[in-house]
Amino acid sequence: MQIRRYQPADAGALAQIFFDAVRLGAAPKYTAAELAAWAPERPSAAAWAQRLDGLTTVVAESPSGLLGFMSLRSDGYLDLAFVRPDCRGTGVADALHSEILTEACARHLHRLTTEASRMARPFFLRMGWHLIAAQTVHRNGQSIENFRMAKSLKISAEKQPAVNPMSPLIRNHSDRLG
Repeated sequence: MQIRRYQPADAGALAQIFFDAVRLGAAPKYTAAELAAWAPERPSAAAWAQRLDGLTTVVAESPSGLLGFMSLRSDGYLDLAFVRPDCRGTGVADALHSEILTEACARHLHRLTTEASRMARPFFLRMGWHLIAAQTVHRNGQSIENFRMAKSLKISAEKQPAVNPMSPLIRNHSDRLG
């Protein structure tokens, strides 16, 4: 598995990952009506490219295709975090999260925030995030529960990552997927 920067040609595949992660992956934790409100249809590649515009997005890729992605706003908000349902528990999310933390530290961010689904909350807790509060968001006439979460980052001068946030990012993670 390789972690790299998002490229515009990835938009269609990432839209499919988002749709499948919501509609299939989150199905054990939400009702069918909630899932349909959250992701009424698969976004087009153009719409998803627009959604990702301005975000720092990293993708996980294997020879079989894209496996997942995470997107960070400049203010430290982890906006999107999705993996293919068949890749849950394989280390994809862990590797993406590690790269997001590297990016955040390179930007000297001291705190990350997100709004995690019921499905994602255990992952973020395992990664050292803290629950701030449960909340209800409204999408397409449905009330959907998610969780405001935060992670404090400790950045010291001695432990600054040797990463230029503007440089191309390609890292291999071959420990779990090939």
